[in-house]
Amino acid sequence: MFTHARFSKEKSYRILSNINSPGKFPVIVTLFVAHRCWIPGVDNSTTVHYNQSSLAAFIPLDEDQNTRSCKRFRNSEPLYWKNGTYKKDTEVCKDGWVYDRSAFSSTIITEWDLVCNYRKMRQVAQSIYMAGVLAGAFVLGSLSDRFGRKAILTSSCLTMAVSGTCAAFLPSFVTYCVFRCLCGIAFSGIVLNTVSLGLEWVAPKGRTVVGTLFAYGFTCGQLILAANAYMIRDWRWLQFSVSAPYYIFFLTSWCVPESARWMIINGRSYQALRNLQRVAQINGRREEGDKLSEKVLISHMQSDLNSVKHAHSPLDLFRTPGMRKVTICLMLVWFSTSFAFYGLGMDLQNFGVDIFLLQFIFGTIDLPSKLAGAILMSYLGRRVTQSSSLILAGVALLCNAFVPQEMKMARLVLAVVGKGAMASSFCCAYIYSSELFPTVIRQSGMGVVGMTARMGSMIAPLVLMLSEISPIFPPAIYGVAAIISGSAAILLSETSNQKLPDTIDEVEARSQKKTLKKIIHKEEVPLTQGKTPFHPQKRLLIDTV
Repeated sequence: MFTHARFSKEKSYRILSNINSPGKFPVIVTLFVAHRCWIPGVDNSTTVHYNQSSLAAFIPLDEDQNTRSCKRFRNSEPLYWKNGTYKKDTEVCKDGWVYDRSAFSSTIITEWDLVCNYRKMRQVAQSIYMAGVLAGAFVLGSLSDRFGRKAILTSSCLTMAVSGTCAAFLPSFVTYCVFRCLCGIAFSGIVLNTVSLGLEWVAPKGRTVVGTLFAYGFTCGQLILAANAYMIRDWRWLQFSVSAPYYIFFLTSWCVPESARWMIINGRSYQALRNLQRVAQINGRREEGDKLSEKVLISHMQSDLNSVKHAHSPLDLFRTPGMRKVTICLMLVWFSTSFAFYGLGMDLQNFGVDIFLLQFIFGTIDLPSKLAGAILMSYLGRRVTQSSSLILAGVALLCNAFVPQEMKMARLVLAVVGKGAMASSFCCAYIYSSELFPTVIRQSGMGVVGMTARMGSMIAPLVLMLSEISPIFPPAIYGVAAIISGSAAILLSETSNQKLPDTIDEVEARSQKKTLKKIIHKEEVPLTQGKTPFHPQKRLLIDTV
């Protein structure tokens, strides 16, 4: 380990900003590590005690009088230093590098020497992971609509566990990238199907609570990751520590019932009946569950079943005017939320905060922000919450663009406000999107908007390059994007306390402010009227169908 006084402290905190969720782990293991050339005859087992102030005799300085990371003087040996004579010719680090291991004992940077000529491999590893997340959002979204939510969720948990373990212990950089890509694909499958199963099983009044709890799962994962990273400084064991729990999640996912909505629409009414009766028994309403029959379920959704005449594809998201408006507006919302969120995250790092404290700060900001978002969604509705949170974040980012760099406290306050608004936007986006897309293509829609979010996170670092022209450009661009998307969200329909749409026709009717009439069979009366007193917390989940 070495620490050199001339190394810029900001370098050691240059994280790539994917610290919002437990699935986006590579930011820790790809942490930039300060380094310099290995000096033959000088660097050995006692390097840490070596007088670092004398390195100028062996390593050239840049224009800022900092030691260069990838160059050394030719024939750099102690003899030349002791005699005060050394050649000015430079050469690359032929004998390797010495790394600053003060933060982590090992990362993939130190493992495979991804520095100097190979420094772009860090971005390659990150981009491959994000490409996996993007591909998983598109492919697994469509597969979930075809094969069911539970099947994809279970297989994704197993894929995450196995791929994460392989990435942790296989020896080569190529295999690491391959299995990290698989982890990205699995991450999309887990997120998309968890939120859809939760919302499709819950009555309208409970969806805000369930969606917010889902969003808090990201926050808890982030805080746990910060604690794990603080205690486990070796990247391989840290990677394994965040992958191992998915073996447990794989086993518990078998206990999750498949969506009754999806099963009925796909002709599996008997299995839907069994799941609904099981849920009724858990909720203490076994008598009403026993009154259910396949005939009741089919009659309840007869109009929806009549509308499902052909197989659906992601193209259905753009075929009709109502679906097209919903899809395009949500794509803008997800893109700008992710785009501005990651841009803002990288801006917070400029305050020189310790990496572990930074993780903790990001997590704690989410706690009140998501709670405030949940309260706003309950009382003001989804549309107002989604739009206002994006516009607020955009205004904070725009203001930050014109605040002088010297006013760090004012910039930090604006950044925290923007980060909180973005957390609220993310929380609302998952719930709002699931309520706007119909059951027949809900996962396809969530996959498409998830893809646009990944595109936003991939483009955000590129915008930071504009800071070389002017430091105003990046935050201004992030802010304008958020404000435009917040304005687009106003065009969407309100979904608070409304029934989830099952077909595209329902979405079109909602877009035109019309109501589709459904013929309800008389046998459905016992589902909402019976001798058992009504308790919202024990509501039979068939009401959501």
